[in-house]
Amino acid sequence: MNEQPSSATGRRNREQAQSHAGPDGAASLIAYSVADRPLTIEPAAAGRAWMSATLQHYANRCLPLLIANQSGWILLNDTRFTARWSGREEPGSLNISHADRPDRPPPLAHSQFGYGIITWSVPYLFRTPPGFNLHVRGPTNYPKDGVFALDGIVETDWTAATFTMNWKVTRPFTDIVFDEGEPFCMVAPQRRGELESFHPEIRDIESIPADNARFQLFKSSREDFTARLRRGDLPVGSWQRDYFRGRDAGADGTEPAHQTRLHLERFRERQ
Repeated sequence: MNEQPSSATGRRNREQAQSHAGPDGAASLIAYSVADRPLTIEPAAAGRAWMSATLQHYANRCLPLLIANQSGWILLNDTRFTARWSGREEPGSLNISHADRPDRPPPLAHSQFGYGIITWSVPYLFRTPPGFNLHVRGPTNYPKDGVFALDGIVETDWTAATFTMNWKVTRPFTDIVFDEGEPFCMVAPQRRGELESFHPEIRDIESIPADNARFQLFKSSREDFTARLRRGDLPVGSWQRDYFRGRDAGADGTEPAHQTRLHLERFRERQ
């Protein structure tokens, strides 16, 4: 059967999708190196130093935090540097120095936009399958004193332009240090238009009796557990594991699609 002229766009999209297909037809996320100074890219880890430093590592019991921490790939800074902002608007008001590491190449970070913004020129052209953007942001749940990572969404399925990663200094006259090997950027594909396809609503929980019954069971279980913990009836550090195990309070089975860890593939060298 001959293809009609109107199918040209569809054919082109299929060809593009095939060109970005990985093993077994899986979608590929490609980072084309555009400089002689590549940076390390690796799957984001579940752990965070501040989480492990909490009493009895309590923060590591929060599965939503752990899953969010792993939801993307991170780029690592390759030269330790110190940034200091005078509080003024012009680019020259931000000083970036690596005097303590003269053996290393100059930082890729620089002052480009002014207003205390630290900018990395990312040495990769990322390519996603047709219809996918790239969410570019700082590493998830990675607080850094005196500076804040700025998010961006890039249409990486068509553009031949690279992007920058930016952090905004929030405290003038403060030394902001980025160590060698420290993550400064996190990327994750995001299907374009998916958020706009949702139709948000607010409803009364009583309108869905089955879910309301399950919620009420959870609520009473949580209130009872919290009260026992406050009275000292439970050992310090006790916690409810229902969600971590993928089940509702009082339920026998677990959710088959429940995830407790992500397994992102590493970037592999390919010509």
